Amino acid sequence: MKAIGYITSLPIGEERALFDFETAAPTPGPRDLLVRVKAVSVNPVDTKVRMRRAGAEGAPVILGWDAAGVVEAVGAEASLFQPGDAVFYAGDLNRPGTNAELHLVDERLVGHKPASLGFAQAAALPLTSLTAWEGLFDRLGVPREGGDGASLLVVGAAGGVGSMVVQLARQLTGLTVIGTASRPESRAWVERLGAHAVIDHSRPLAAELDAAGLGLVDYTYALTHTDRHWAEIVKAAKPQGRIAIIDDPASLDALPLKGKSLSLHWELMFTRSLFQTPDMIRQHEILEEVSRLVDAGTLLPTAGTPLGTISAANLRRAHAALESGATIGKIVLEGWD
Repeated sequence: MKAIGYITSLPIGEERALFDFETAAPTPGPRDLLVRVKAVSVNPVDTKVRMRRAGAEGAPVILGWDAAGVVEAVGAEASLFQPGDAVFYAGDLNRPGTNAELHLVDERLVGHKPASLGFAQAAALPLTSLTAWEGLFDRLGVPREGGDGASLLVVGAAGGVGSMVVQLARQLTGLTVIGTASRPESRAWVERLGAHAVIDHSRPLAAELDAAGLGLVDYTYALTHTDRHWAEIVKAAKPQGRIAIIDDPASLDALPLKGKSLSLHWELMFTRSLFQTPDMIRQHEILEEVSRLVDAGTLLPTAGTPLGTISAANLRRAHAALESGATIGKIVLEGWD
């Protein structure tokens, strides 16, 4: 089967940073699905792993943690899906990624693809939807169908995860949703997704909130450049507020949280699969709910401009775009040459 991978961590401008190769098709384990990958999307985690994890000669690392495709075969103990089902999922850091024609994934991490979406649009949803959902409801403890009178600040609201956080919070809770964006086009995108207000994160957050008459916030979901915004995030939080983050600050001083009794929550959507937690099937349940909400028109797809077919050259372009830090929505690739 065709696949894209690398041996050595290289700058994305290097041709061997990602290359096309052929490899044997995998065999499903007991609870696995063998999926024929139709489309993938590219996430910041792809670029981070590429620069941190080296391969072995003859065994390239295959990246990719978002896919939509069709089930080809199921393991002996699998019961949630059948061959022919169209699915979408974000996979598992412990296993080869989705940048391959055929891919193995535990069925407890998979949802049925929204019927109203094509494969490319569906591939843009899993990782960001899971990260947004888990961060809001599992980590921050935001109440479903509630939260009236409380507010949520989404730092970096125009990105892939931010696009889903804004929608989920606006559609499923009573929170006042405040997004941050610094460019006219990203501001317009966040407004379209339903944010009640948008402030500029290139300026001090607390002052921006005050100028907009919004005051301090109950919840903050920080998605990017947390170390740059940290002092302002703490300043903008209400006493006894809650803060969730997903990025990787070089350092993070928690002591400033003490005065306001603020709580800090990390979100990594791979935790359940990395540690095979007893509630791992929760990701299947979340994706099934996301699929239903998309088909009902409650959630909008977040795919940006497609970059062509799934190939090393196009994936290098996608990684370069993500590393620029200026993307809106998700980058997707569909089909194989």
